Amino acid sequence: MREENKGMPSGGGSDEGLTSAAARGLVEKVRQLLEAGADPNGVNRFGRRAIQVMMMGSARVAELLLLHGAEPNCADPATLTRPVHDAAREGFLDTLVVLHRAGARLDVRDAWGRLPVDLAEERGHRDVAEYLRAATGD
Repeated sequence: MREENKGMPSGGGSDEGLTSAAARGLVEKVRQLLEAGADPNGVNRFGRRAIQVMMMGSARVAELLLLHGAEPNCADPATLTRPVHDAAREGFLDTLVVLHRAGARLDVRDAWGRLPVDLAEERGHRDVAEYLRAATGD
């Protein structure tokens, strides 16, 4: 068990509910759970946080999680991908902007050495790639 997860429930409870609601893009359910005290950095039974499994097309879910203290730079332990990698790969500019404004780093590589801009370009998401180049000064 990772050090930061010791003492945390491994699934069940509000953390599992929050990750499930975030993955489905259920904005109101996410809001209710956060207002009821769900930990925005809590993990589900797979060791993933809500910000990592959220429906990337729902910028509002990202905003709610971040406003309640979700860590925008949490990396997948196996792939080293971060939420910005996922948003860039899938072409969700609105979500990417929300993550970036909340402090998400755009200069980190995944386990294959790819930056978010690389993923956007690979998938043909020109608007996302342009934003990333402008934001990083490239």
